[in-house]
Amino acid sequence: MVVIEPEIALEEVEKPKVLQESSSFTTTTSLRLEDGVGSEEDSFDDALTEEQLTEMTLKQANDTKAEGNKLFGSGQYIKALSQYELTLEITSDVPSSIEVRSMCYANRAACFLKLEKYDDAIKECNEALELNPSYVKALLRRAEAHEKLEHYEESIADLKKSMELDPSNDQARKGIRRMEPLAAEKREKLKAEMIGKLKDMGNSILGRFGMNVDNFKAVKDPNTGSYSISFQK
Repeated sequence: MVVIEPEIALEEVEKPKVLQESSSFTTTTSLRLEDGVGSEEDSFDDALTEEQLTEMTLKQANDTKAEGNKLFGSGQYIKALSQYELTLEITSDVPSSIEVRSMCYANRAACFLKLEKYDDAIKECNEALELNPSYVKALLRRAEAHEKLEHYEESIADLKKSMELDPSNDQARKGIRRMEPLAAEKREKLKAEMIGKLKDMGNSILGRFGMNVDNFKAVKDPNTGSYSISFQK
């Protein structure tokens, strides 16, 4: 058990006679010593080299990022986002922090994926890839977000890019194989929707003349591949 002794009031301590007799000398010496200490404290920051300051900043940044990783691992995604944001703030003026900053953006994207905020995840991946265009994890996470939003073409493009950077990436290969038929299906759906809209537009015009687009038939010439339009009543 630690016993904390009560403080003794200064006025209760009798000043030694020797000190009393040389009080002016003590005061002067004390002031000089205090001035010296103050100067050392003031010049401490100046004594650190730029390299040392950068090293200290990066250590602090890695500590806050590690805390964010722990929060993510325990499912506390909102709190993890805050820690990664704090890391980005700490390193905002450190040119050599590109790696840790890109990792934090990619980790924020992972949080947004868990929170099903896919547009935000894409934005964070964009930031990560702007700092590090070869960051495969950021490409994979952006591909996942695009897939959730049914942006299959964009997702495939990110997966193909990650395959270029890492040909052994089985996750990207499987993703491309899975999404190519989905992308083709979506293209056909969009094509059908576009044709339907054009048909409706044509019918609105031809209807004034008692006709519709069904009165016109496109016939393909097998030799030239061109089409000819014939009118049918």
